[in-house]
Amino acid sequence: MGSRKKVHAFVRVRPTDDFAHEMIKYGDDNKTIDIHLKKDTRRGAVNNQQTDWSFKLDRVLHDASQDLVYEIVAKDVVSQALNGFNGTIMCYGQTGAGKTYTMTGATENYKHRGILPRALQQVFKMIEERPTHAITVRVSYLEIYNESLFDLLSTLPYVGPSVTPMTIVENPQGVFIKGLSVHLTSQEEDAFSLLFEGETNRIIASHTMNKNSSRSHCIFTIYVEARSRTLSDEKYITSKINLVDLAGSERLGKSRSEGRVLKEATYINKSLSFLEQAIIALGDQKRDHIPFRQCKLTHALKDSLGGNCNMVLVTNIYGEAAQLEETLSSLRFASRMKLVTTEPAINEKYDAERMVKNLEKELALLKQELAIHDSLANRTLVNYDPMDESQIAEINSQVRRYLEGTLEEIDIINLRQIQEVFNQFRVVLSQQEQEVESALRRKYTLIDKNDYAAISAVQKAGLVDADGHLVGEPDGQGFGLGVAPFSTKPGKKSKSKKMFKEQLSSSARKEGASSPLSSKDLDVSASKTQLTPSSKDGDVKDMLMRDRETSNTEPLASDSPKEELRPPRPSTPPAKPVAFEDFKNERGSEINRIFKENKSILNERRKRASETTQRINAIKQEIDVTKEALNLQKSLREKQGEYENKGLMIIDEEEFLLILKLKDLKKQYRTEYQDLRDLRAEIQYCQHLVDQCRHRLLTEFDIWYNESFFVPEDLQMALRPGGSIRPGMMPLSKIVSLGEDDQDRFSQLQQTMLPEGPDSVSFYNAKVKMEQKIVKNHRGMEKEMQPTPVLFPGESLGQSLVGCSPWGRRVRHE
Repeated sequence: MGSRKKVHAFVRVRPTDDFAHEMIKYGDDNKTIDIHLKKDTRRGAVNNQQTDWSFKLDRVLHDASQDLVYEIVAKDVVSQALNGFNGTIMCYGQTGAGKTYTMTGATENYKHRGILPRALQQVFKMIEERPTHAITVRVSYLEIYNESLFDLLSTLPYVGPSVTPMTIVENPQGVFIKGLSVHLTSQEEDAFSLLFEGETNRIIASHTMNKNSSRSHCIFTIYVEARSRTLSDEKYITSKINLVDLAGSERLGKSRSEGRVLKEATYINKSLSFLEQAIIALGDQKRDHIPFRQCKLTHALKDSLGGNCNMVLVTNIYGEAAQLEETLSSLRFASRMKLVTTEPAINEKYDAERMVKNLEKELALLKQELAIHDSLANRTLVNYDPMDESQIAEINSQVRRYLEGTLEEIDIINLRQIQEVFNQFRVVLSQQEQEVESALRRKYTLIDKNDYAAISAVQKAGLVDADGHLVGEPDGQGFGLGVAPFSTKPGKKSKSKKMFKEQLSSSARKEGASSPLSSKDLDVSASKTQLTPSSKDGDVKDMLMRDRETSNTEPLASDSPKEELRPPRPSTPPAKPVAFEDFKNERGSEINRIFKENKSILNERRKRASETTQRINAIKQEIDVTKEALNLQKSLREKQGEYENKGLMIIDEEEFLLILKLKDLKKQYRTEYQDLRDLRAEIQYCQHLVDQCRHRLLTEFDIWYNESFFVPEDLQMALRPGGSIRPGMMPLSKIVSLGEDDQDRFSQLQQTMLPEGPDSVSFYNAKVKMEQKIVKNHRGMEKEMQPTPVLFPGESLGQSLVGCSPWGRRVRHE
């Protein structure tokens, strides 16, 4: 933002033959005006009535021509507008004092034109003087009449009246009028045409003070946008000039207004009173709230009054003795306006389209520079463009050959290739996991290891021998997973288990790279389910079903160890705090340990930083004490007289020791402060690690909690430790929804998406039905409201059409 500056206030006196020379006097500098009133003798001998006032302004314009007024008042504001500064020129005063003449002038005489047409001329003249810039000009004309907004240019054929009333809208860029038409003007003649069009639409009235009194406030705005033609800079400047012609304040006793004119005068005086209140608040530096929204005038000028603009006030006054009270009121307003400060600054914006073009040009130059660098480094095959489908397919082939062992290494060319190589590794891994899972589901049948009826049926089918060992596949294309014998104790490796692992490893070698499962992943003692080959016999499934039905009531084997049985899931999930403690002791123990270690390191660093801070404060206090003692020694030395030897100052031993002590303390202070900065950097890094561990711990806990207590038991097979799906790999909603139909999923989605939750379903359903009913009734009313003639007794249809209203009622003309 720019520096703050005060508002410029000028006074223009209306020429008159009856000028009060005894009461109004001007200073020699043309900046001071003195007012003198005679005492009212009717108040008696003791009369404390003020009789003298003095006002100091920026310039007093007495008997000044229109040319001089524009040169002094507006020329500098308009010229700065083309450099990006906003400007506001306002005419204020009592009715008939010459505000409209100052602002717009007389259209009959070219020399008598006012500030507004001269400003338009200056703008287009400066545009011709700047051929290196592309400058566009737009204008708008707003009228505020009886606290209502009107577009004075709405009568143009290509605009038309607005259906919706205009409103004042605020945004970060400023205040603008929604619904106000803005017109592009490419030449001076077009701008004048718009000005005259708006002037003919202004509302005026006649009273005893003024035959052509403006009954509304008008704001003519010139919008300027400048772009450089020579530079390809995406930055451009915008500005606007508000030319405000206020309606005149009037005393109803003098103007003798009646009827509609009286109502207009009431609105005018009210809005001018609110304007003065806003100016008083802006001039008071202690005020926090400025009442801009009390009326449409102050709200529309919010960013002009004390905002980002160069503001000028022209106060028009009478020079007659009969109007001295109104003159004093206008001069007080001008004095208050001089207390207001503005903060003008250049309005710079950025063109997104031009910015993209500049970035594309810079990217092309950087690619050329890289090509030169690669050619100098004998790297001729480097391509920096985004990869196409054929290149991505080639990288995928290289990754697969590298995993199979047929390719020793992948040549790295650029960063895009590195990123794509890692991406293809992820793709290949995901495909292999899906292939393994589908292959296992296609070849094997899943059996719960706690379902002893199914295990007995498998033994009868000959898939497992009496000792619990697997019977291998005769074709050598697969392997079967059996259960360990019941006599095997957990924690001890039996011979059968060792033989089983050897069988698994040999069969896995036969499968090749398509089955990347280790013996750890397929450990029988850690699994919950059992896989049996589905290609053994066609009657196996029938046998399983028969044995399951007949063996459900048989007692369990007495020698079944308790460790093989999983504890039953509780009917309701435990509280999360309790489950979280169990998770930290079991599955999340490693993450919890790392989290505690990082947190202890963080606390230790914080403690050291606190101690270092205390030492620094102590050193700082000691430095201050030493400085005071040293200053005391210097003052004593100056009082006693200074001694010099060969141009060198001689000091005593105590002062010398203080200087050495101060030097050591400053060195110690700098050392401790550097240590503190290092500790703060370590604290920040440790805090980052602690946050990461905390997030990881909570994320893993959520996955474990959902999979342990919310996933159906018949679907937990895929989430077992030896399964192909890792914890958290599949969303909980997807797992739970496997058993749901479309209607259940739709109901759940509807309840989730509603903002107030499931309780609001009925409310929203009723609301939709009501809206449909309202639309239906509205359409029916439109049909019923068509013009329909009403037949009176003795009338025909042709007779009734004469004098019939649009709503079907007979209009009788008396």
